[in-house]
Amino acid sequence: MTTTVLDPESRVERVRWAVADALAVAGRDVAHWRRQPGALLVGLLFPVLMLVMFLYLLGGGMEVPGGGSYRDFLVPGILGLAVVFGLESTMTAVVTDAGRGITDRFRALPMAPSAVVAGRCLADLASSTVGLAVLALAGVLVGWRPDEAGPAVAAFGLLLLLRIGFLWIGIWLGLLVRDPASVAAVQILVWPFAFLSNAFVATSTMPGWLATAAEWNPLAATVTAVRELFGDPVGTGGGWATEHATLLAVVWPVVLTAVFATLAVRRWQALSR
Repeated sequence: MTTTVLDPESRVERVRWAVADALAVAGRDVAHWRRQPGALLVGLLFPVLMLVMFLYLLGGGMEVPGGGSYRDFLVPGILGLAVVFGLESTMTAVVTDAGRGITDRFRALPMAPSAVVAGRCLADLASSTVGLAVLALAGVLVGWRPDEAGPAVAAFGLLLLLRIGFLWIGIWLGLLVRDPASVAAVQILVWPFAFLSNAFVATSTMPGWLATAAEWNPLAATVTAVRELFGDPVGTGGGWATEHATLLAVVWPVVLTAVFATLAVRRWQALSR
């Protein structure tokens, strides 16, 4: 049995080939934004609508345990929700490409095997970055302000890190079901998952068993961590998960990425057989 060893130049060429193909796939997805701006605008404005609704319709009756403005408490929560809800757009794009036969065409082309999923990741991260910027601007317009620039940049980094974890979940689900009707079913499940967190209310206001479940939600860890980095109120109380929210805000996305990226790559390889 012989083993083929690639020389360093060949490895570099393969990496360049994979990067170029991934950028080409991502460029195709970004080009859709210009051709279909309506879908992009809806995705950008929906979190802004949620922010306005919860702030001005319900915010007057909400109090933050331990003090602080509910507006400053809410904005990081909506930022976190926008990241989680991005799972739907990822899954929709993957399912749509599969339904139109585009996925099969990609598999037939002489391109790097990782280019399709890598390009999907790049395009969705670009979309999420724009979405978070628009939502943060909306927060500024309603009076929200982060304390310092450096920690604020770190907070947005944690939000994008969580997006990567859920992005891989969306890719795996899209490759697994390949059915447009399944996207709506998954989105229905995302809502209770997102609301079972501290995005809108502090976990200290929940019953004990429910508070524990909410604190260990990956979304809750990220929201708590970004609130601390922004200098916003985080509420009172909480167990180990709340006290170590920054650690969990890194660990949870890494675990989700490791698990679901592996599943997505294996699913993609299975489709190619």
